[in-house]
Amino acid sequence: MSNKRRAPQQERGERRLAQLLEAASSVLAELGYDAATMTEIADRAGASIGTLYQYFPNKEAVVLALRDKYAVEMADCLSQLDEDATVGMSARQIAYRLVEIVSGFVEGRPAYFAILDAAVKYKRSKEARNKLRERIAKVFRGKKPGISEEGAYRVVNVSLQIIKGMNVLYKEANSKEREELVKEYREVLGGYLESRLGR
Repeated sequence: MSNKRRAPQQERGERRLAQLLEAASSVLAELGYDAATMTEIADRAGASIGTLYQYFPNKEAVVLALRDKYAVEMADCLSQLDEDATVGMSARQIAYRLVEIVSGFVEGRPAYFAILDAAVKYKRSKEARNKLRERIAKVFRGKKPGISEEGAYRVVNVSLQIIKGMNVLYKEANSKEREELVKEYREVLGGYLESRLGR
């Protein structure tokens, strides 16, 4: 059975799709991937189970659609960190902003970890990943014009891995501990970027 969802053909279909994904994220946040059911998602959306199956053949397809949605939204959030926005910012300030963007994104999406941990095969397109990295690399080259393209790209990859490393601790932490973790990761990334891009 295919995991591809049906593409909506009209505005009404797009609205219904958004409602279904919103309901799915709510159910996943509360129950987790394993316990969530298609029936519960349909009920939460105020839709029939048949309507849900018109868009998604199974629960895995729902999660894949949410992962795609979150990937686009994360890229949009990180696009705030462009050359114009970072003029006058130090490497440490850029690091702080990166960590705050990502932690704010996660906080605004309670289903984030349930979706991230779901046992589904997901791979974002290489083109989309590279586009985001190139944007941040451009910011880094603006801070240190002498850095090579390859070098800037490497710093981006390491920076994003540092931020991703926060997920493991962040997921299990309460809100107060999350605030402390954000501070720690800001310092870690701030020190790293200063060492690579200068003060």
